[in-house]
Amino acid sequence: MHALLYLLMLAAPAPVAAQSTAGTAEIIVTAQRRSMDDYDASIPAVGLRRQADFAVQEVTVSGDTRDPTKRHEEIYAMIRGAIALANARGGIELATGEMVVEPLTLANYRDLTLASENRPDSEKTSFLIKTRLGAGSDAKAALDRIEAFIKAVPSVGRAEMTATDDLTLSVVAPDQYRSAIIDLVAADARATAAKMGADYAIEAKGLDRPVEWSRASLTEVFLYVPYTYFIVPKGGGSAMASAPQSR
Repeated sequence: MHALLYLLMLAAPAPVAAQSTAGTAEIIVTAQRRSMDDYDASIPAVGLRRQADFAVQEVTVSGDTRDPTKRHEEIYAMIRGAIALANARGGIELATGEMVVEPLTLANYRDLTLASENRPDSEKTSFLIKTRLGAGSDAKAALDRIEAFIKAVPSVGRAEMTATDDLTLSVVAPDQYRSAIIDLVAADARATAAKMGADYAIEAKGLDRPVEWSRASLTEVFLYVPYTYFIVPKGGGSAMASAPQSR
């Protein structure tokens, strides 16, 4: 008889109000985990590795026309042109946001804030260009599509658009994968319990926390719940060992 496993009894979902709204939105995935100061920084060994939904490139539109009114209009006019081009050609979407991603449209593009550059009479603003990653997509093909789009956006006056920072990824509604992640953790815990014998059980903690994320490859993300499980004697007492936590 395998060791008793009460992992799933300890894995009841947290109340919806306690979860971050980021879990139901589209979020940017960098090499770093989500910013939550009260969570353990370690990434567990078991989680869900999958293709990201979008490849994302930050771009900056800058201008240095001396007259500020004209400079502002040139920058915003170039952004309008980018929105129109994305709507016309397909395969490219524009967005804003540092972690949670929202569409950039003709209704909100003037909400982009202009910031001074290190040159006199020059300002800039940034937003995101993204392209969907389908089955078999690779980072180079995604980057090529984005670069071709940037080159195709019409210049306006002295405004120009350039790619800034590295290509990153986004995933839509990471909390939708919670059940699949817990299934993977449960399977791993069952396998560990079987190796320990009938006198030990698995105690799991942390599975009520929100889904978190990190980047796994050029086009893949690693989605996980920051769990910990311990091997404990059935009769109680100190834990015999804990599950490895770093991948």
